[in-house]
Amino acid sequence: MKQLEQNPWQGAEEKYTVGKKLHGKITNITDYGAFVELEPGIEGLVHVSEISWVKKNMHPSKLVSVSQEVDIVVLDIDASKHRISLGMKQCEENPWAIYAAKVNAGDVIEGEIRNITDFGLFVGLEGDIDGLIHHSDLSWNEPGDVAIKHYKKGDRIKAKILAIDVEKERISLGVKQLENDPFEQEFAGVAKGATVTCIVTEVQDDGIALKVTDNIYSFVKKVDLARERQEQRTDRFAVGDRVDAKITGVDKATRKVTLSIKALEADEHKKAIAEYGSVDSGASLGDILGAALDQAAAESKTTKKTKKS
Repeated sequence: MKQLEQNPWQGAEEKYTVGKKLHGKITNITDYGAFVELEPGIEGLVHVSEISWVKKNMHPSKLVSVSQEVDIVVLDIDASKHRISLGMKQCEENPWAIYAAKVNAGDVIEGEIRNITDFGLFVGLEGDIDGLIHHSDLSWNEPGDVAIKHYKKGDRIKAKILAIDVEKERISLGVKQLENDPFEQEFAGVAKGATVTCIVTEVQDDGIALKVTDNIYSFVKKVDLARERQEQRTDRFAVGDRVDAKITGVDKATRKVTLSIKALEADEHKKAIAEYGSVDSGASLGDILGAALDQAAAESKTTKKTKKS
């Protein structure tokens, strides 16, 4: 029977070109979007993601209704499959682009906390858009999952704009960036390869916890406690002991410093061998250090004799 009538999709690609603005009536609403009649026999789909710039994760029935007349834009068309993709939000100015034109990364904004999730806070901004403060950007001193507990929905909050991505409709904000990083100065004196004197704060079966500075801590595993396997025992240490260790790694982003007593001993061993002995001679570190002490004593004796004469 349909062959008795002209196919309405014939010539549709020329008539409904991509980017063309149209007017239609909503005929059906589903979980994934709304169907809009463009003319008898031709309907297009407005996917839920193309209905509104700002109202995300909402059922289409809460945004539009059947028989409602709407303005739409053609996003894509495949006449052979009788499919037209339409967009409603494209008929309005993009609020993300409008906001991005007014502000810059580094600006300080203020807004109301609209929602709190496991990963951060959503803050309401101008144009009914939201910015995200990831929990890791809430505090310099507290872990994100702890810092986020200090906030509640409806609170007004100040934050610094970290990044703006209009295409992905994302604005990243930070609270801790309103202040200077208190760790920056401390990390200035902490460099990979340096030797630091630390204080033992905890002794565990698998290693010891060390305090490097007032705000920098580290954990040394058993395998890094000594060169000799028999000396890799945690019972050699007690809380309050002062311990020298070598910095083997520094990660400012995660505020982690990796330490090794074993690496420091290895360096001292190499230095001792270079100055006082040779590995080929079969001398142990004790022999080499003993020889160094004997040499130092002999030099001291010679100095005293010279002074007397």
